[in-house]
Amino acid sequence: MTEDQADRKALVPQAKVTWDKAADTAVKEVPKGKLTELELRRVSGESPSASGSASPSTPNPAPSSGAPEWAAKVAAPDGTVHDIDIDAVTGKVFRSQLAADQDADDKSEIADRLDKAKQTPQQAVKTATGKTKGTVTSVELDENDDKRLVWSVDVVDTGNWNKTTYDIDAVKGDVVREHTDRD
Repeated sequence: MTEDQADRKALVPQAKVTWDKAADTAVKEVPKGKLTELELRRVSGESPSASGSASPSTPNPAPSSGAPEWAAKVAAPDGTVHDIDIDAVTGKVFRSQLAADQDADDKSEIADRLDKAKQTPQQAVKTATGKTKGTVTSVELDENDDKRLVWSVDVVDTGNWNKTTYDIDAVKGDVVREHTDRD
């Protein structure tokens, strides 16, 4: 087993909150917000304690360093991105704040991407998990190398701990790229 596979084997089973529950929780933090990114990762030792702007939920204490978290980015209708961190064991928000260093161009680009994306993250995940059974560990709206708007979805096979990344066309819903990380 490679180091990456071992890391996935150690992290994925610790997360009791699924990607879709984390996404729903994150989106509720931003009025009329839409998910642009969600990733399962470990809480970093440098992460600041719970803080941020007023939010619908009261920030909870941050989990200890190394615990699993869902790190989300949710955009308001004008493209303003909020960083929302969710405890992947309890499902509670422990940080909700405006993303740093956003200028008008950044906000415009995000709003434009969300307007163009006809596929929801849920539809993209359904396409990806229809091809590879496993646990979703990341979903992100981005442009690929061909400047095509895609939902990039990572699925970890809990049988062999390989991670397969699918780029799903965010307009049409078809798979435009598939890559399995076996190391």
